[in-house]
Amino acid sequence: MSERTVHLDADPRDWRSRKIRIRAHRWYARVELDRDGYVDAVSSRGRAAELPAAYTDAVERVRAAAIDRLWYDGYPGDFTWSSGSRWVTLSVPYTKVEAAVEALRGAELDHDYSGLAALAGRLTLPVEDWLAPGERELLRGVDFHSPPAVFLRFLRGKARRSGLRLNGRATAGSVWVRPTLPAAEKQLREMFPEQYPGWLDRWSGHVESDDAPYRPWVGGRDQDLSQRATPVRFHLPRLSLNHDCRCGVQGQDGDGGREHADHHAAWALGVRVPKNLDWLGDLAVVTTQSRIAWRRLAYKVAKMPQRESHYDFPSWTHLGEPEESEDNVRAYLLKAKGHVVGYLAAHDTDYHRSWDLVDESPFGDADDTVRPRIELIWVADAYRRQGVGAMLVQALADDFGCPVAEVSWSTPISRSGRQLARRLSPGGIWVS
Repeated sequence: MSERTVHLDADPRDWRSRKIRIRAHRWYARVELDRDGYVDAVSSRGRAAELPAAYTDAVERVRAAAIDRLWYDGYPGDFTWSSGSRWVTLSVPYTKVEAAVEALRGAELDHDYSGLAALAGRLTLPVEDWLAPGERELLRGVDFHSPPAVFLRFLRGKARRSGLRLNGRATAGSVWVRPTLPAAEKQLREMFPEQYPGWLDRWSGHVESDDAPYRPWVGGRDQDLSQRATPVRFHLPRLSLNHDCRCGVQGQDGDGGREHADHHAAWALGVRVPKNLDWLGDLAVVTTQSRIAWRRLAYKVAKMPQRESHYDFPSWTHLGEPEESEDNVRAYLLKAKGHVVGYLAAHDTDYHRSWDLVDESPFGDADDTVRPRIELIWVADAYRRQGVGAMLVQALADDFGCPVAEVSWSTPISRSGRQLARRLSPGGIWVS
């Protein structure tokens, strides 16, 4: 199928004319109604250009049914579409292209939405029947037409979104299913009925009839281990648990914990080194004049201690054009096993006071000697208490050409920072 355009208005050359474009994709055809110029023209005359609610509802029903149909046919990807009154997009099987064009033409020109309703009806799959309670065998060519493995994958996705557990198995020419409702999902829907309008429990009280089909055993795990088992009971405890993690994540994220898992892995093992950086040694010194890839890496690592210690700002923010900094801002990045596991942010300053590292002890007199100043030190959790922090401070002192005792520390100093400072300079340190 080649790309083509169907014009809905008399003058196709008018920029305000409405048109339907059909584009072919590998698995489906994209039918898009272009109302962009038409909306601008109508709005300029002070008229409302928004689509009627009945129009948008009919389009949504067709879109949902078509997407289900394409997934049922085996399409493995996702879909994109535009919202609003300027474009109406439908992704449909090739056999439904002409029906989609005529349905959109009738809805746009005649305000007749029956074509969209009829198209949605032809595309809608009997998902409710497939997920009905009870053990049964769905036959290919009778109950469904896609390959059994593809059909089973589609059913698993629909069951998951409905809160069901699908005990299913695909054979050469059929799919065995036994949908059940977990007790936790049942309790969730009963506690928050407003989130599940129209939901009806058809599975909890279901009892198999005597003439129910018997699923043949094909080896592997015994299929009867959960038959006639009593459901696990759940309670709602009044205990409020703290979900904060040492990595800095507070509470629970909304994507099933994936964001927390990714951040926790980086916090524990280090930030993965990008493949576009040639790392010639284990310790890299990044300045405000380094390539943007290095400065972005320093910023990414700086976000780890910011989140762990709940700082307002990261200690590295130089993501603009390369420029020289007056106080020689730099970041030390230590690499191990393909990850950045150590980080030290520093700059030079000429205002310091001495401190004997005794709690509640006052600072000494001011000193205007130029010294390197530690802004922040961070080490991945798996590499802590192994001398990484001391090595980073020593590298800073060696680069500047001064003893470790001459390095200045930014205040306030954390408990772990004071421990490191006492180990490196037991006689006292400079603070600023």
